[in-house]
Amino acid sequence: MAFLSSRRKRSRLAPELDDQDLGKLLKSLVATARTGTIATTDLCAAQISRLLDQDARDWDRRTHRLGVLAGYLTETHLPRSWAAREPRNAHALLLHAWTQVARARRQGGAPDDPAGTVDSCLRAAELAPEDPTPWVVLLELARVERREQSQVFGVWNEVLARDRWNREAYLSMLGYLSPEEAGSRVQVLDFVDSLGARMPANVPCAGTELTAQVRQYHTLLARGGVEALVARNHWSHAMAAQALDRVAHTWVQPGFLRHAGALADLNTLAYALTAADRRREAHAVFETLGGVVTPWPWQAGGDPLTEFDQAQRRASAGL
Repeated sequence: MAFLSSRRKRSRLAPELDDQDLGKLLKSLVATARTGTIATTDLCAAQISRLLDQDARDWDRRTHRLGVLAGYLTETHLPRSWAAREPRNAHALLLHAWTQVARARRQGGAPDDPAGTVDSCLRAAELAPEDPTPWVVLLELARVERREQSQVFGVWNEVLARDRWNREAYLSMLGYLSPEEAGSRVQVLDFVDSLGARMPANVPCAGTELTAQVRQYHTLLARGGVEALVARNHWSHAMAAQALDRVAHTWVQPGFLRHAGALADLNTLAYALTAADRRREAHAVFETLGGVVTPWPWQAGGDPLTEFDQAQRRASAGL
């Protein structure tokens, strides 16, 4: 990961994180992709293809880029038009499928054409057998549809066979196994525990354990009443405190985190350290972030930018 300057910068939402090429593409796409004309589709598709062809076998970067693009293009005609015009283009098929899943999740329902989404993923998998991304999208679809665990774990194993530490897949499984979806708190703990002994400290999915702790903290806040009032005590419990201890000092070291979602994981760390009132450590993380904000987990308290700025000021005041 290319760490940003420690000089204080204005906070901003940046879904591309530190991916400057992706950021440039997003600015270009948003203004043109809504028209849906053939000329626009061809132009945008060419731009997307050029980006996705860079470091084509960097599965972590590819997953990040496709996921961000899908989130940006959910309300446009581009993904559907591109897939229809190039039905044997794996980029086009995956972007269309992921856009369908992203729209369904945003609307709280099922995709308009789940069978078509599955077909797009399977055709992409056939065109690029080593690519884990079709299976990552199928995993997200399985979550949206609340599929049986045997089916979900089957898709999960397909991802792992191609990309052992795929960040998006681990976070998807964490969500699926939660009590809010198809699992339980015990299943979440078992899943996280299974990672501890065998997961290297700086792989793309390194933030899985801390993400689980923040989600549990949010659950306590959402219950309201006395539980919400004492939710901060969550961070003094052994499991939560140890999860912070394991990463608070290593993640901010230059060059330690190199994956595409590193700044998202650092947002999670800054949030958790602030919630735990570990302000000096939180300050170091904010300095590393350089003002790049992700909606989650800050949106749990309100506007993400406002929450981020307030937490950053508290961290600075604690020095």
